[in-house]
Amino acid sequence: MTTDLFAGIPVRDYAAATAWYERLLGAPPSFLPNDTEAVWELAEHRYMYIVVRPEHAGHAVHTVFLSDFDARISRIAERGMKPDVLETYANGVRKATFRDPDGNEIGFGGSPA
Repeated sequence: MTTDLFAGIPVRDYAAATAWYERLLGAPPSFLPNDTEAVWELAEHRYMYIVVRPEHAGHAVHTVFLSDFDARISRIAERGMKPDVLETYANGVRKATFRDPDGNEIGFGGSPA
């Protein structure tokens, strides 16, 4: 069984959002299906994309669970970005939440160190 995922993030400004997500994800988009969308492949068959939909911008809340939490957050910090919120839950799971220019929340979660 294959599980595919396309997680959409509505944005106002395509150029600003694309640049921000390139910094966050550490790479340019995997593909550009049209003039209003940019898509990043996070893992095989699992994608995150921005789409220009100003009326909905700022309402996305996504969390990506990582096996390399510390390394990923360190690489993001090397690109000049820090999480808006960094949490550790009672069970030891950690979460770093970033907010894009529109206020969309992109979180990265990880198991205890």
